[in-house]
Formats: sequence, C-alpha cells, structure tokens
Amino acid sequence: MPRSSSPPTPGRRVAALTAAVTALLAGATGLGGALTSAADPGDPVDAAQQAAHWVREDVVLVPGDLGKGDDWTLWTTPEGGLAVRDGQVRGPGGGELPDGAASYDLEPAGDVPDDVAHDFPALAGHTALAPVGSAGTARAGDRLGRAEVAELLTGQLLVTRSSGDRVTAATGMQVPGVLDDLYSEQASQRTFGAQRHPSGRWASFALWAPTAQDVDLLVWPAGRGLGDDPERFDTVRQRDGSWTLDGKRAAKRLAWDGARYRYAVTVYVPSTGKVETNVVTDPYSHALTLDSTHSVVVDLDDERWQPKVWRQARQPVVERAVDQTIYELHVRDFSISDETVPTEERGTYLAFGEKRSDGMTHLRRLADAGMTTVHLLPTFDIATIPEDRADQATAGDLSGFAPDGEEQQAAVADVAASDGFNWGYDPYHFSVPEGSYATDADGGARVAEFRTMVGSLHDAGLQVVLDQVFNHTAASGQDATSVLDRVVPGYYQRLNPTTGAVETSTCCQNVATEHAMAEKLMVDSVVTWARDYKVDGFRFDLMGHHSRSTMLAVREALDDLTVREDGVDGSAVYLYGEGWNFGEVADNALFTQATQGQLGGTGIGTFSDRLRDAVHGGSPVDAASRFTQGFGTGLFTDPNGREATEGEPGSVNDGSGDEAADLAHQSDLVRLGLAGNLRDFAFRASDDGVGEVTRGADLDYNGAPAGYADSPEEVVTYVDAHDNETLFDLLTLKLPQDTSMDDRVRMNTVSLATTALAQTPSFWHAGTDLLRSKSLDRNSYDSGDWFNAIDWSGQDNGFGRGLPPAADNEDAWPDMAPLLANPDLKPAPSDIATASRAARELLQLRSSTDLFRLGSARLIEQKVSFPAAGPDAVPGVVAMSVDDTVGRDVDRRLDGVLTVLNASPEPVTLDLPELAGRDYRLSRVQARGSDDVVRTTSWDEGSGTVTVPGRTVSVLVDPQR
Repeated sequence: MPRSSSPPTPGRRVAALTAAVTALLAGATGLGGALTSAADPGDPVDAAQQAAHWVREDVVLVPGDLGKGDDWTLWTTPEGGLAVRDGQVRGPGGGELPDGAASYDLEPAGDVPDDVAHDFPALAGHTALAPVGSAGTARAGDRLGRAEVAELLTGQLLVTRSSGDRVTAATGMQVPGVLDDLYSEQASQRTFGAQRHPSGRWASFALWAPTAQDVDLLVWPAGRGLGDDPERFDTVRQRDGSWTLDGKRAAKRLAWDGARYRYAVTVYVPSTGKVETNVVTDPYSHALTLDSTHSVVVDLDDERWQPKVWRQARQPVVERAVDQTIYELHVRDFSISDETVPTEERGTYLAFGEKRSDGMTHLRRLADAGMTTVHLLPTFDIATIPEDRADQATAGDLSGFAPDGEEQQAAVADVAASDGFNWGYDPYHFSVPEGSYATDADGGARVAEFRTMVGSLHDAGLQVVLDQVFNHTAASGQDATSVLDRVVPGYYQRLNPTTGAVETSTCCQNVATEHAMAEKLMVDSVVTWARDYKVDGFRFDLMGHHSRSTMLAVREALDDLTVREDGVDGSAVYLYGEGWNFGEVADNALFTQATQGQLGGTGIGTFSDRLRDAVHGGSPVDAASRFTQGFGTGLFTDPNGREATEGEPGSVNDGSGDEAADLAHQSDLVRLGLAGNLRDFAFRASDDGVGEVTRGADLDYNGAPAGYADSPEEVVTYVDAHDNETLFDLLTLKLPQDTSMDDRVRMNTVSLATTALAQTPSFWHAGTDLLRSKSLDRNSYDSGDWFNAIDWSGQDNGFGRGLPPAADNEDAWPDMAPLLANPDLKPAPSDIATASRAARELLQLRSSTDLFRLGSARLIEQKVSFPAAGPDAVPGVVAMSVDDTVGRDVDRRLDGVLTVLNASPEPVTLDLPELAGRDYRLSRVQARGSDDVVRTTSWDEGSGTVTVPGRTVSVLVDPQR
C-alpha cells in the first residue's frame, strides 16, 4: 500500500494468517483455480469458487475470456452436486444429473448497462448475458421472471461455456447483486430481529435469508434448560426474502420474555457444495446467553435493563465536532488492576460506576480540565474472549522476573488464546454488548451493566464513543462463530471477483457493506447504539473499506433521531474513522471510498497520519523507522546516533545537514496539522522562495498531498493510539539514551501539545498523560493484562515488565533489552505526576479559548499563521499565531494567541516583527500552573521577540483592549 496509508490493525494479523494464506494460494491459481476447462476435463467444478456474477434479475456478467465457444448455459439444482466430467455437466461422481436439475440459456445482452457498471466497476469489462428459457422448451428464449429467479437462487448455480457439444469452461456464481435487485427495496423497510411486545406475552421474529430453502425458529422458553429440546416453529417466507414468525399466533402461552432462541436455516452452501442446516444465532440479536450461544428475547425499553444512573444522567453536550478531545480507552485496561474497585467488578462495565475509584477519579479530573469524550475500544460481542471468568486462563504472578526478561511474554503467550484480554476487533454480534466485560452476561443483564457504564461516564461529564468494526467478521463460511455467512452464504462477505474466496485485506474476513442489506445491518446497529444506549459518537475501524455513500447512510439515519421521538439528538453524534486506502477496495476500485480527502462536506473525520509521523519520525508501522527521530523525538536538534535497523550503514540521526532539511519538512507537516490539515491552507514552507507560500494540498507527504481536508472536523489529530508503541515508548526508543527523565517528560508534553492545540478534534491514547508504557510492545492486541493494564494511582507506568511478546517484537529484542534493563528509563511516581499535571494543563489551554478551535476552514485561513516559518526557520521550533483582530471576533476576551513549541533542548529567541506591539503575556493556565520552566518565557512587545525555554510549549495571549 502507499506509504501515506497505515495498515490494518496489527492485532488481527495472527488470527487471520491461515485464511490469508488460503486466499493467497487460491488467487495464485488464477482463472484456472476457479474454473474447470477442457484442458482438464476430469476434475469436478469447485462451486465454492465463482467467476460469474448475477447482478440483476436479467443480467449475468462473466469474464469474456472464460473458455471458448458460442454457447453459455446456466445450470441449477436445489441440492447441489453438479460437476463437469469429460466435457459434460454431470451429477455427483460423474453420474446422472440430480433430481430437479435444470438448464437455461444465457444469451448475449449487449454492453454492460450503465447502472450496473456504476454499481460494479470492477466488472464493467465483463460480458453481459441474460438468462432465458432453453431451446426446445415451452419457455425457449423467454426471460426468466422474478419468482423463477428467486427459486433458482436457493440452489446450486453453475455457468458453462461450450463449443459444440463440449463444455470448455465452467464456474460457480456470485449472487449479491441480484439479491439486492430482487429484495433490498422492500427488505430495507423491515425491522429485523426479535421484537418483544410490551406485555411480554409474545414476540415477533424476522430473519433475512433469501437463499434459504427453509427456516425454523428454535425456542427455549425462560426456565427451560439449554440442553433440553427446544420448541420448534415454522417461519413464513415473505416476498422481501425474509422469514417471519408472529409469536402471538404461534404459541400464546409460551413464556417469550427472556426466551432463548436460534434459527435452523436450511440453505445451499457453495463452499461445501451441498445443502446444510445451519443452526445459528440472530444477526440482529439484542441480547445473548453466556458465551453467545443463543440469542435472547429482550425489550430494550424494559425498565429492568435501564439502571437509574443511565436514565437520569444527561448526555454531555459538545457543541461542535472540533471541540472534541477524545480519550481512547479499553474497558478491561481501565480497571483490571485497580485495587480501589471491588474485585468482582475489575475489568467490567460496572467499574465505571465506582465513583471514588482511582480510575474514575482520574477521568473526572481530565473532564474538569477539558477532556470531552471517552472512546471505548470494541465493546460489541467479541468472538475471541471466554465470557465466563472461570474459563479464562491467567498468566500467574510475573512480578518476580527481570525488567528485560523473556519469561513474562512467554507466560502471556501461553494463555493468550484463552485469557480474558483482547483488543476486541473480532466481531461476533454487532448490536449486543460484549459479555466478558459483564459480571452477569446472560440476557438483559449485560445490557443493564453496559448502560451503567454509559450513564456513569455521562455523570462524570464525558461523552461516550464506541469503536465499530463493520469491515470484517471474525469468521466466515461454516465456522462456528460465522453468523452472517451461515444465514446467507456468499452475500455479507466480500468475495474475490474471480475465485470467490473471501477477501482478507483487513486481516480478517472482509464484510461487503456495499451490498444493501449488509449496509442496512451496519446502519441499524449504529442507530441501536445511539438510540437505545445513548452513545454519543462512533469510530469506524478501517473506514476506507466502506463507501462514502454507506457512511452518508449512517449519517442520515442518525440525523433522523430526535429528542422528542427517540430520546436523543442524532445530529449531534460525531463520526470518525480510519480513512486508509489499501486492499481490494483501494483507489475506489469497487466504490468511492470513505478515505482521507474523500469525505469533504460530510462532517466525518479521518485520522491523520501526517502530523503523527512528523512528530514521531517515520511511520510507526515501518520497522525501519524504529529509531528514526522526528519533530517530537529530537530530530537534528538532539541526535540519538543509533545504528540503522535495516542493514544500512551509518546512523539514523547524527545531526547532518540532510537531517536539518528533514526536520524543516517535518516541522511544516506539524504546522499544517495544527492548522487543521486543510488542503487550501497556505503558509511559507521550508522549501518556499522569498514571499512564496505553499498550499496544504501541495505539501508533500511521502508522495501524497499532506493537506486533504476541506474542514477541520474532517481530521482527527493524534500522536499515539492503541496501535503500535505508546508515546512514552517511542520517546524511549528515539531520544538519546542519556536524556534525563525530566526532559523525557517535557518531550511527552511537547508531543501531546501538537494534538491538544490543533484546530481539529484531538485524540489521546488512554494513559499517555501518565507516561503509559507497554514495555516497548508495538502490537499489544493480545498481550494480556500484564502489558496493557493502566495504573491510575500513578505509581507505575508499565515500563520494564519484560521483553514484549515475541510474535511481533522478537526481532527488536536485542535493542529493547538494554533499554528495559536501564533503571534510569523507568519514571518515578513523581515523574508520572508531573506529566499528568502538564497534560491537564494542555487540556485547560485548549478549552480556555475558542481560538484553538475556530471551527471552519474560512476562519482558520483568516486567523492562523506561522510566523518565523520558511527556509530560515529555527530548527525544532514552531510558532503559531491566531489573530482575532482579523475577521469575525471569536473570543471577546482576546485579540489573539501566540503558541510556541520548542522541541529543541536549548532556549530559543524568535524574531516576530509582524507581531511587534502586541501585548502578549503567558496564559493564566501556565502562569499559575505546575511548570516553573515555562514561566521563564518572555515577550518583548517593542521588538516582537519571544524567548521560550528548551523542550517547552508556551502559550501567550493578547488580551483584548
């Protein structure tokens, strides 16, 4: 992928390795892997691999170079078993065609229709065919009708090409397009799942399974054991492809409230080549049993599942998206080691209800300082964590091993597959809270506990954002945790257009949200969380794998939610995500993606890697940049002299002239990031000539435009997140080893300031304000509590807990071990406290004036400038002026703000003649704050010079006169 993009979350790589290799091998066979040709007539057709596409009721698309001959035929059978033997279509084992088998001619249909080419751009060059009645039959040449097509879609489909009487090629069929064509308009209006009547006496059910031959509802009424035989009900197929049951009519006396249920879906499965009866949970589940084995009938409006704190706490208001300051937190990390939380509640939703715990005390302090929002890593139902704590393995006591020991990671790895920790990017059921974070995971109990968490955070003055993962599922096909693919095989997963294998570019089983009913599932789930859980925002994992139109559908559905009708203002919900461009969807191959630069006017944000990489020094996903320095890690101004890590001679940073030029460019990226990363924002860059300026879109970022946003809320600025190393660990790797802990703390603050004082939403990794470390782990998705837990008491930051897990770090152990063993690199509680106070003051600075959050591109372009920039800029120093005397008055108390970030070790004096005569003085936050050093900042009004200490961010305000 382009260097300007970041890869999928590394935590999913191991889990998907087998699937990825399988897909690679399938793809390596090329067309022949998907087809049987005349050159190899003895092999049966593998119907699980599909190069033909039925995209409209009357349009089938096939590769034009598929085989030879003039005759195309569609073969069908309800039970499967079709194969090609000796150039002929045969039944199982090469015998007679099975009962019910039929064939239809596929006649040339001219050019691919424009609407089809628009919806399926990757197939625009295919050959278009239309299914008609076969020659010699009463229907010869007649187009197939809707009902006939619908019936054919419930069995095996095989397309052959023949020359004379011999089949030259054959392939299976992909059908999502025609399913959408036949059913989506009506099905999109239906409410799916189990709907309990308020009386609790009955419930209704709806499942979309258009290719199913039969669907039964299996019900275990409340009080009946799951090992007992269920009640079995026939469901009724509807015209929109749904199967429904009216429980009132089916069984008036059945105890529907709290009933457990599953569906028995009888369906032809291309990957197995036969009809299967899949017993599955409900994709639209709202509640589940322990370990998600059964869906549960609950009413989310039932007061039993609405705790008082959730009902009464008001959702905090964040007026504008640019006002967002977001704290990314993992539910288990939050409290698993917090001894001020009752033992049984540690690592659970209920821990957020402990107002006096260390964790909640810390969050309230952040909220008081200006933090607006807690972003929770995935909290939907996860496939990879045992939900019963008795089933969760533990690594034992690891505290006795050396800070650079291998024993800790070995113990963690031994239990990683069965412990209670995972980041959670493994979706199982999209609209149910994860059960391992509940003290009681059965039915409505986990709903209530999740709401307790939301209400408690609201009560603390913090909004709640959920991390959503609709780009993939944990499994596909007939896997036990595959729900969608066992209900409608081949529809919800995105398939390779030639082989039919599930795409795995996300490192898991990709979901095709470009298909109408997959998009509906995504939209309905988001609405459920916003309306029924009062969630305030959503972050979308690998959002670039969704289309812009899908994200707009989510936006529109939320905007329809009103306080009067739904109890929430959906228009206030903020959306953002990973806008990376890679994989089979890259460069708009399948649709216009929701990527960086393609969401202008939507109000949807994307994470910006531009400022992040400039502060770090290279991409965190590039192992070669492990010791490469950047603006916030000492590039040129404080060389680390580390040896290159990829076998190249020399050092990563030795203070050479080329590194001075690199720092100048990285500083320009920081400037642009502070100004909202806008494509049209212009300033003097380091390579500008005298008097010339550079637009953001013309500033280079690894060959891509650095500026890509039309509006500041379209960018989320950050310097660390759950992915890759923490900020403290990056500083440990990149700063010179003899850098004092005091200076490391100061550089932590300077780096955080680049996001805290940016004109965009600001995003913080939980604990970064406490110097959080994961012992240099670059991928802690499955590294257990030992490497991930947060100590809110501020006594230990997590550094020196042993070498990080070998799977993603072993190659770097020789570099890591001496760092972890060095006691001077582990902060004392006093250092952690200093960092925490400094971080809260950054929040106070951000919230102290709207000049840091102007809110529009027009105001930023009017008011924001970077004096002392350009070819002669002082290395490692960025000065930003926000002039409130220009244009509309934004802050009636101030005429402007001058911010200087000095990332160099030495004090600097900047000549800013254009600001001479301004009455700048240190912000009250810093003048009365915890840092004695920043108070040595000075401003000379007459000459327009400012002096700022080394490794310091200084904010000076110009009071309105």
